Amino acid sequence: MTNTLDLTRFTWTREPEAFELKDGVIAITTKPHTDLWQRTYYHFRNDNAPVYQMPTAERYFSFVVKTDFSQSHHRFDQCGIVMYLDSDNWLKASVEYENEQFQHLGSVVTNGGYSDWATTAIPADVKQMWYRFSRREDDYCVECSYDGVRFSQMRICHMQAGGGDIRFGIYACSPEQSSFTAFFSDLQLLPCMWQAHDGQQPD
Repeated sequence: MTNTLDLTRFTWTREPEAFELKDGVIAITTKPHTDLWQRTYYHFRNDNAPVYQMPTAERYFSFVVKTDFSQSHHRFDQCGIVMYLDSDNWLKASVEYENEQFQHLGSVVTNGGYSDWATTAIPADVKQMWYRFSRREDDYCVECSYDGVRFSQMRICHMQAGGGDIRFGIYACSPEQSSFTAFFSDLQLLPCMWQAHDGQQPD
């Protein structure tokens, strides 16, 4: 498997306010009131965030990307990785701006039309984050890194609709009255870096 991503394979599921592809860097400018969320706790359904993805039938791989969100400035501004299958089945991982003191590094998994949100607070002065999204059939692992070298696990999840052909890539959105430009670079497609489990055996 090559680590060079053919960006001509990427297509938009809803275009952003503006975007630019130059020298391997993708810049996405968000529209206000764009988001992804389904039902849980808040009860509303938001399904209008711009998503830039490529298709694959590969069952074992890792996708790596560097995000720069130094221009985010308003509550809930966010950008990161995504696997958007349809309105009711998708996952995302991102840093979401909160205020001048902290922001949320987190992930959302949506199965069958219900979202969850797992987060941890990180300092507001963090402006870049790497993500590694790995697939092993219909199970997935999301990791993050501050330097693109040392990755830490954010979550392992199962996607009910994620066992066949999928689409994966990047997204950015601004759920409130805001707009900012997010930058994505160093996109790589690698052999699966999420190794098979070699510990406790299943019953």
